Amino acid sequence: MPGSCALPKFMMLCLAACAGVWAMPSRASAQEASERSSFAELLREAETKTAAKEWKEAAHLWARVVQANPVNPEFWNALGDAHSQAADYLAAVPAYEKALALGGPLPAKAAYNIARCQALAGKKELALQALERALTLGFPSLGFAARDEAFQSLRQEPRFKKMLGLTDASNMPRVEGWRSDLALLAREAHRKGFNVHRSVTREQFDAKVRELHGAIPRLTDGQVILGLMKLMVFLDDGHTAVLNFGENPFFRSMLPMQFYWFDEGLFVISADPKHKELLGAQVLELDGRPALEVLEALTPYVNRDRGNPVWPKQRTPYMLRNLALLQAAGLIKSSGQVTLTVRDLSGAMRSVVATSDTTQPDIWNTLPNPPSWVNFASTLGTPPLYLRSMNKRYWFEYLPEHKAVYFQFNSVLDDEKEPLASFTERLFQFIGQNDVGKLIIDMRWNNGGNTALSQPLVRGLIGNRKINQRGKLFVIIGRRTYSAAQNTATYIERYTDAIFAGEPTGSSPNFVGEESLVVLPYSKLVANVSHLFWQSSWPQDQRIWLPPHLYTPPTFADFRTGRDAALDAVLSYPPAF
Repeated sequence: MPGSCALPKFMMLCLAACAGVWAMPSRASAQEASERSSFAELLREAETKTAAKEWKEAAHLWARVVQANPVNPEFWNALGDAHSQAADYLAAVPAYEKALALGGPLPAKAAYNIARCQALAGKKELALQALERALTLGFPSLGFAARDEAFQSLRQEPRFKKMLGLTDASNMPRVEGWRSDLALLAREAHRKGFNVHRSVTREQFDAKVRELHGAIPRLTDGQVILGLMKLMVFLDDGHTAVLNFGENPFFRSMLPMQFYWFDEGLFVISADPKHKELLGAQVLELDGRPALEVLEALTPYVNRDRGNPVWPKQRTPYMLRNLALLQAAGLIKSSGQVTLTVRDLSGAMRSVVATSDTTQPDIWNTLPNPPSWVNFASTLGTPPLYLRSMNKRYWFEYLPEHKAVYFQFNSVLDDEKEPLASFTERLFQFIGQNDVGKLIIDMRWNNGGNTALSQPLVRGLIGNRKINQRGKLFVIIGRRTYSAAQNTATYIERYTDAIFAGEPTGSSPNFVGEESLVVLPYSKLVANVSHLFWQSSWPQDQRIWLPPHLYTPPTFADFRTGRDAALDAVLSYPPAF
């Protein structure tokens, strides 16, 4: 009948006839199963020989693997690696070429490996061509290539030096030297930075480069550095920046104290013992200029993701230590000392002359502060949990009165005594064997590491039916939650039923990241141009940060009394049913 979904009679007969054939095991299917089993054994044997570094045997086995399965770029790459490690360089080249043609695993790395093999085989011209292709494809690190012993035979080649930015700037006049550094930084931005989507165009970026190029003769060295910092900020991602370390003296001398921007204003939270009387003091002015005005004036020099407005609250208090930077920006009078107007804990106001020194130029990843310093938290008697062990990468404690596990996750890096994967396994074992009603993951101090290392944690949370429920799983985040920590927090939000507390993260759910540093030859400044787009959230996610459900911005009133508003909000959250 018209419109009927019944099969025509002749098709029914055909299917009935075929059904008998499909139901009977055949020699062909048995043979295919045997071949699949044989391939699995072959692959396992190739991986075993690779792990044992028996490279000639591994190369022979990987050649059989790619013959059986020629469509997987990882297999071709493994064949190239085995040939290369066995010093059969010219045999490695076609394997890497095939991996490159198939788009993986990392095309720029495959092209780079071809360059290495050609150089080690004595094929200089082919090596230079391959290296140029690798850089065009976005191979990230000029410094890595410059140090690679495989290119020993190329180091005196002018093309090699030009490709890797190995300019001899020792005798350059000042203006020429700065312009040379600017040109290299701009070249790196074009080579890597625009391989991902940007909110600015190449033409807009080039206009900024031309503007700074023309201004260099009129600027002091400090002002040129600020110009380079603003140029990197213009690219609108949190990892692309002129970094505050290296050989340039601009970043070598700092105030020996640490500031934090609370809701009430700017406060000293740790310092060299010679300034211990400033602990807990509110900084009102620097050389007569309001402290918050100075902080706001530094914001245009802060690289950030999608214009995230909370990240400068994390970064500018660190920048405030650099008096040379403040003077170059016209915010204070001297690059060596500053008059701070402070209000101490008793409410008394006074002026203090603070001098910069070279004892602790970079404290960014030293938590809570350099060991020789004193901090305000130590004056609290028993510091709250969130301030107790900031120097540990991860740790947890059971809170029996709340039936809760507090897990402070400060770095997405392995601890040498217990890798993160092993720690994660121990954490979930404890949760499974004890009366745990809440898991609280505190990531407010975590500014990143290696995203791959957090995957066992994320998978464990997804699969843990006991704790992956609304009202049982919580994550505390904050302005320092960034980079690999941002990715991890985003994965937890995307794949679990976690509730977030604290303040917004310092990055955005989808962002441009990765670091491959370049040292500018004339100034010795260290810079980075990010090249990898992390889409850890959904493609349409345009949020500037990961927001908390329970908003508890840090206040000095809480800090002074040792209260943790974020943890209190989590512990008082109604239990799940």
